[in-house]
Amino acid sequence: MLLGHSPYSDTFRKMPIKHLRRDRIVTQLKTIVCYSLIITIKHGHIENFHHYFFTLPPDDKYIRYTMEKAMYLVDETGLAQYNTLKEKGFYSNILGTSSVFSIYCDSVAFNKGKMEFTYYGRQRIERRSNILMRELVTAGQLKRVPRTENNPHGLLIVNWRTLLNKDIEQKTKINY
Repeated sequence: MLLGHSPYSDTFRKMPIKHLRRDRIVTQLKTIVCYSLIITIKHGHIENFHHYFFTLPPDDKYIRYTMEKAMYLVDETGLAQYNTLKEKGFYSNILGTSSVFSIYCDSVAFNKGKMEFTYYGRQRIERRSNILMRELVTAGQLKRVPRTENNPHGLLIVNWRTLLNKDIEQKTKINY
């Protein structure tokens, strides 16, 4: 975290900077705020949402808890994808097979002018007999909203969609 920065505020405390012209100080603060916003977007909001949505242990209460947290960070496009998976029995299958889903972020491409992102990650699915790695690419835009306890970054993912979700490697477990 940057010196003088609060994760719940877009402003900085006044820092003593001597021997600099006023316009130079303003430019430096704008650069710090802009850089801080990009870090918050990439490593805070987008990665948190994907972690909540795609990290799924075989525990129905935990799945409901993380999905509830994820839904505070996304618009109705995330809810629609969740409902589709739920109707297809995806979450029941996780519980029935004791599968463990984990997500790993490779990178996040962010266009700050259009407030658009593309998330690149891998999902590890561990089942009783095998471990499957999947490549995951999603995209969406970000919209500023008021900060709340459930959405401390003050951002909402809109028009979220999965662009790619394909198997890349499957390993069979060796049972002893």
